[in-house]
Amino acid sequence: MSKQKILIIDDDKELTELLSEYLSYEGFELEACHDGVSGLARAYDASFSLILLDVMMPQLNGFEVLKALGGKHRTPILMLTAKGDHDDRVLGLELGADDYLAKPFQHRELLARINAILRRITIVKQNESTDASQKINNVRLEHSTREVFCHQQLVELTGTEFQILDLLMNNVSKIVSKNDISEQVMKRKLSAFDRSIDMHISNIRRKLLAFCPTDKLRTIRGAGYIFLSGESDGDKT
Repeated sequence: MSKQKILIIDDDKELTELLSEYLSYEGFELEACHDGVSGLARAYDASFSLILLDVMMPQLNGFEVLKALGGKHRTPILMLTAKGDHDDRVLGLELGADDYLAKPFQHRELLARINAILRRITIVKQNESTDASQKINNVRLEHSTREVFCHQQLVELTGTEFQILDLLMNNVSKIVSKNDISEQVMKRKLSAFDRSIDMHISNIRRKLLAFCPTDKLRTIRGAGYIFLSGESDGDKT
């Protein structure tokens, strides 16, 4: 069986060499780009299973690479951020990253994040083998294409955002906790001060509101989130 390919975009050549050796031993094939321009060009290659994207790089930084991709990429992106730099993590998620990991990190922690993301992608691809669609409160999910529509208008969601919305719609009118979202979608336990779920929810809400006149998501402070079932904006279909 061929190895899954990972693209790392990071100007730290020593780090990329170490990760290449480590991930190769774990069954992956790693390709490295050491600046944002060459990394962006390779990021469009659909053969990669995952992209590891550093923030601070010459020519184009990680945020500029994400902006250029425009949130329309199908390959999941794990941002590598500076330790303790909360703003970098938030901005990365807002621009379409699927998850983040602070430097310096343990190789085993990186491997766990990679495997968690790839397990999620496997589940998504299994769902894509069906033609099932789901429509609630004027929002329609097409599992076969991983597309979301609101009032027949295409809403561009990242893979992680799609899975979170799918989970909420499968539990319509029920509170889904951040812990449940983290474990069922991110495939890891929610850690203290981790705002990744909050940011993904915020992104979903903002993108839906661009086409839907009313908010479909309700935040229940201290409990979680609800996808509303009511016909709140006039569409009776």
